Amino acid sequence: MQPLIKTTGIQLSFGGVIAADNIDFELHSGERLAVIGQNGAGKTTFINICTGYLKPQAGKIYFDGTDITAMTPRKIVRMGLGRSFQLPQLFTEHTVRECIQIAAARQNARLTAFKPLADTVDAHEVESTLELVGLREDGDALSSDLPEGKRKLLDVAMALALRPKLIIMDEPTSGVASEDKHGLMQTVMNALDERKVTSWFVEHDVDIVAQYATRVAAWINGAIVADGSPDEVLNDPRIKSEVLGN
Repeated sequence: MQPLIKTTGIQLSFGGVIAADNIDFELHSGERLAVIGQNGAGKTTFINICTGYLKPQAGKIYFDGTDITAMTPRKIVRMGLGRSFQLPQLFTEHTVRECIQIAAARQNARLTAFKPLADTVDAHEVESTLELVGLREDGDALSSDLPEGKRKLLDVAMALALRPKLIIMDEPTSGVASEDKHGLMQTVMNALDERKVTSWFVEHDVDIVAQYATRVAAWINGAIVADGSPDEVLNDPRIKSEVLGN
């Protein structure tokens, strides 16, 4: 089966710091990949490379069989690679519903100053996306007024409005109260399953990783040093010592 994401020989350094050390990587449709590692290990840098925000000094990135190494983030998104961020990237002057409408309109290239926003998108699809992430009742609220957990959900919902094949989530539970983390992740994973979207998420909470990932990749110093099932990786002595601090 052709991988959804494939990288070959990805290299990137910042001065004397190696951020990506000859990375060969594959992700297949249907996987739930959790990426773990200490701060500065290269996790987010690799995401930025795969989504067009950084260009590697060597190597290639393929998405669904197409070479995207030189593509801009906007083109990559339109191919079906969505992303949510550690700090949610919302249109804070707009309502929750309008944020979804803007994302959907940008995906279908219908965003224009000459037509009302609501008329540029499928209203049913917008409402179903809000329902999917539990934000239907918050549709008329300003996105800036949402608590952090709901801001995270809206960020994912905006990515879903782009009709992706894959969503990469950078620390989806960071800043969320401990008692709310599992509920948030369950909502997110149910939404992705419903839309048949593959997921790749960076996470520091081991309980979240163990419960929601089908595969775990651990990073140390710009390299993937362990890649396998959650049980295999989380119980690897080196990972327990150098990544998890056990």
